[in-house]
Amino acid sequence: MNTKRQRIQSLDLLKGLIMVIMALDHVRDYFHYDSFFFDPTDPTQTNGPIFFTRWITHYCAPAFSFLAGISAFLIGRRKSKADLSSFLLKRGVWLIFIEFTIVNFAWFFDYQFDTIGFLVIYCLGVSMLFLAAIIHLKLNHILIFSLVIILGHNCLDYLGIESSIAWSLIHEFGFFSLDNGKLLFVGYPIIPWIAVMSLGYYFGSFYDTSFSAENRKRMFKIIGFTAVVAFVGIRLINGYGNSKFWEAQDTFGQTIFSFMDPSKYPPSLTYLLMTLGPIFIFLAYSEQLRGKLVEFFKVYGRVPFFYYILHLYLIHGLALFVAWFTGFGWEKMLVKGWVSASPELDGFGYDLWLVYVVWIGVVLALYPLCKRFSDYKKENKEKAWLSYF
Repeated sequence: MNTKRQRIQSLDLLKGLIMVIMALDHVRDYFHYDSFFFDPTDPTQTNGPIFFTRWITHYCAPAFSFLAGISAFLIGRRKSKADLSSFLLKRGVWLIFIEFTIVNFAWFFDYQFDTIGFLVIYCLGVSMLFLAAIIHLKLNHILIFSLVIILGHNCLDYLGIESSIAWSLIHEFGFFSLDNGKLLFVGYPIIPWIAVMSLGYYFGSFYDTSFSAENRKRMFKIIGFTAVVAFVGIRLINGYGNSKFWEAQDTFGQTIFSFMDPSKYPPSLTYLLMTLGPIFIFLAYSEQLRGKLVEFFKVYGRVPFFYYILHLYLIHGLALFVAWFTGFGWEKMLVKGWVSASPELDGFGYDLWLVYVVWIGVVLALYPLCKRFSDYKKENKEKAWLSYF
């Protein structure tokens, strides 16, 4: 019983940390002055604090997908495969609906929905639709399926297929202007994200009571450190697995920025090795962590979807208020296209240290609501609708 509790704590802790880190990136999108002028990972224009602020958030999407897969396995221990498939299908459709309604509105505050983003919640939803079928394979076959896609998906880079909405939905970041004047952009193609979630499902089996905690931690350490070494090796070769090649820059620091910035859209092999490796390492070393700080982060980890929706509206709403209060113009926060690419917002924003102040304020402001909802879920486990939040 104690082992099971430790496993749940480590997973909730990682979820909570990732949710808090994610908010930093979104506050930066709306509040950082430099965000509206250059890419924070551009080695020729960025600096250490700006680069790190963006780079650390690269861990969020892989952790979302991987942990969702683990959660699906753990839920499946209490259900038949048919029931789990049904749950994943309904959950997937629900997330896709939420992406194109509540989440899209939160990003743009545009009631006409002139911008349609296929972003991380959509990606999680589609991945669950695929996982609903994948779970019927044997576990070893799920592992093979996941590794083949993760290790081999960069072969698609060499096909030379002309950019289109269909191809972007599969494997390529895309931004499209539609005939009706609306904008559509695909930030999260389904390949290889579906494999990251199915990989998580496979490793969910490591949390079964038949698998000892010591063996799990040992395996996670081996996998994690091997992935990190593989990232460095493949990145140095600068060939396959590097959709975005690194280049020597004028200074050593700028070269490090270039090296540590593999392609996220779509996620290259090196990007997934760079992010999933430390995730395995964290899970291996965090099972015994205790204390008030751990409990603090776990609150967000228990209600990630609830927190995600609230934090988007709070950050964007706060940015709109500040734009109005400072005379910049609240209407400029009704965004068409991606916020940091909006020319109307050039000149808005603040230094990076103030971005961190706003971020901490947002996280702390949401804590009481998240704690109350977490307690409500704990006290009402029989209510099925809560599993969708």
